[in-house]
Amino acid sequence: MLSEYELQALWLSLKVASVAIIWLIPIGIFFAWILSKKTFVGKSLLDSLIHLPLVLPPVVVGYLLLISMGRQGFIGQHLYQWFGISFSFSWKGAVLACIVVALPLMVRSIRLSMDSVDHKLEQAARTLGASPLRVFCTITLPLIIPGVISGTMLAFARSLGEFGATISFVSNIPGETQTIPLAMYNFLETPGAEAAAMRLCIISIVVSLASLWFAEGLNRWTQKRLGVQR
Repeated sequence: MLSEYELQALWLSLKVASVAIIWLIPIGIFFAWILSKKTFVGKSLLDSLIHLPLVLPPVVVGYLLLISMGRQGFIGQHLYQWFGISFSFSWKGAVLACIVVALPLMVRSIRLSMDSVDHKLEQAARTLGASPLRVFCTITLPLIIPGVISGTMLAFARSLGEFGATISFVSNIPGETQTIPLAMYNFLETPGAEAAAMRLCIISIVVSLASLWFAEGLNRWTQKRLGVQR
């Protein structure tokens, strides 16, 4: 049986990952669309910046978030003064950290799916008088749903396992920022708590595998509805 401490870490992990996904889906679709459909000066730089968290050490990402989005950061101080929004030492900061580290996975998955859409279908719709927004909502978006699903589940699993950026940015506060990886870290540092660490490890594996299995099943169903042969 899980203790209240462990259940609290599990619930917070699911909460943080779920809220991160809610933000990541529209942001990921937007950036994937820009990188796939648009040509402009600085496109390569934007692509590099989006994918930078994949190659940076997570602690570096957390430090950059701290000096930029912390209460004394050059962006965070204005958010706090003007809107009362603070990411420091809050689960909202953990959500922001997950968004940053998982965004590359979301964008890459959706962009690959968007690149495979037949441009002739979109051009035909525009020729018939459809607006760009209608073309996107009625043609492009339905065809990239498998990529959106894959990106969502990958980002969700990545958010569940986020550690370095979170602990660097919002610390390790039980009940507020202490997700499963941070709780496991505490248990590993505590003599005699190996069993509790193992329980959280197993739970993390099960939840991640379940999310990937669900994504694969949903992907197959979606592709079947779209008539895509695998």
